[in-house]
Amino acid sequence: MDYSFKKEFINFLIESNVLTFGEFITKSKRKTPYFINTGNFKTAKQICTLGKFYADFLVKTNASFDALFGPAYKGIPLVLCCCNFLYLNHKIDKPFLFNRKEEKDHGEGGNFIGYSPKKGEIVAIVEDVLTAGTAVSEVLPLLKNSFDVKVKDMFVLVNRCEVASNSNKKASEMLEENFNIKVNSLINIKDIFEFLKDNESFKQYVESMEEYMKKYCVF
Repeated sequence: MDYSFKKEFINFLIESNVLTFGEFITKSKRKTPYFINTGNFKTAKQICTLGKFYADFLVKTNASFDALFGPAYKGIPLVLCCCNFLYLNHKIDKPFLFNRKEEKDHGEGGNFIGYSPKKGEIVAIVEDVLTAGTAVSEVLPLLKNSFDVKVKDMFVLVNRCEVASNSNKKASEMLEENFNIKVNSLINIKDIFEFLKDNESFKQYVESMEEYMKKYCVF
């Protein structure tokens, strides 16, 4: 992925207040100088812009898949906007599905909404951020056991490139080893770091980002 594409995407995340800098605590209890919250996407223009970035990225990877899956909750709007712009901009019509946090015990019931993949079909995952890979590890068995599908690719906005707990390997490597899934990311922490170094207004965060990368990240 060329740097101009990544720079444009990082600018978009900052302008949308999705990528912010300061002092935060991650779910894994690590103190981090940056935070990504896709829950801050809140306008039609933002979600359409995001969908365009996602769709363009998926096309550039040349990945093969029959359907896209968005894990609840934040993966739901992501998979919807991605599918919309795959069709609108690239004329690629792919079905989508997402899961419930709790199984519905009335009406149509079940754990999933949307497309029901056929046996042996390839389903790709659309997510926001890869940190420890916990959410994906939890939903994968449910997805595979419910539909007997293959999952070869995962598409994320940001790969934090952090080492998994009690390991010297990053989460994306663990997912590839344990589930044979390739993690494709629009950007990673190294891209964000380079962006900060190139922008005078963000240089105050360069040192803390560098320290964080040395402590928790592998490339």
